[in-house]
Amino acid sequence: MIGIVGVLMVVIMVFGGYLAAGGKMGIILKSLPFEMTMILGAAIGAFLLSNDGASVKKTLKDMGRVFKGPRWKPADYRELLCLLFELIRLSKSNPLELESHIEGPKDSAIFNKYPRIQADHEAVELICDTLRSASMNYDDPHQVEDVLEKRIEAHNHHAMHSSHALQTIADGLPALGIVAAVLGVIKTMASIDQPPEVLGKLIGGALVGTFLGVFLAYGFVGPFATKLKAVVEEDAHFYQLIREVLVANLHNHSPNICIEVGRQNAPHHLRPNFADLEDALRNVKAA
Repeated sequence: MIGIVGVLMVVIMVFGGYLAAGGKMGIILKSLPFEMTMILGAAIGAFLLSNDGASVKKTLKDMGRVFKGPRWKPADYRELLCLLFELIRLSKSNPLELESHIEGPKDSAIFNKYPRIQADHEAVELICDTLRSASMNYDDPHQVEDVLEKRIEAHNHHAMHSSHALQTIADGLPALGIVAAVLGVIKTMASIDQPPEVLGKLIGGALVGTFLGVFLAYGFVGPFATKLKAVVEEDAHFYQLIREVLVANLHNHSPNICIEVGRQNAPHHLRPNFADLEDALRNVKAA
């Protein structure tokens, strides 16, 4: 919702201020289709040229996250801690039974309790691979911690590709606007024998290209890239929490201590309340 409000404010404030200052929309509307064709067409072509098919699809899909916001909500963090609690407790009480859950998470009764987490391929693999590593009796837990850190960094780097791609387009749009403006000036120079009122309209139409390039870059595409980066960074805390809890388990802490380590490392606005989490864990124990 706030994203839609932002888009509307950009449009209303810019064009509303222009009209309030006595500007006329006629020249902009007349030039808009041609300038948009040149600038957006070139921007889209450059985007397709600099990315492969999978990256293009991912970027288009990720643009929806600008309005949806982060994927993981406070309730998901609480469910993740409950899931990890069940798995860690089982790893200490019955390691053989745990093996069936981490080898077949799709058929696991524990994972099936948490469908949103189960649907995330990266989260499930991160949990299962780390628990599998723990069962191999690693002598140095820091070794597993380093592997987890590099894996999460690689995942975040891949997730940031859409933001980087949009930022690249934002950086190029002002230059493409200048290209469109220069073409407008060339057109104007071909009509240099026309009266001043005609030349004025032609020059105004050429300047619309510069305006659109800057307006689209700093009013829309740039903010989209920044917002998408913030969303990816916030969702990354979910995987960091998995790492913190499972590393604490590698240090042979009790399940409750491991979960509290994870709770404390969650961002404040996403951190489950201690009492609420205790109730949730109590229900898990009872089940």
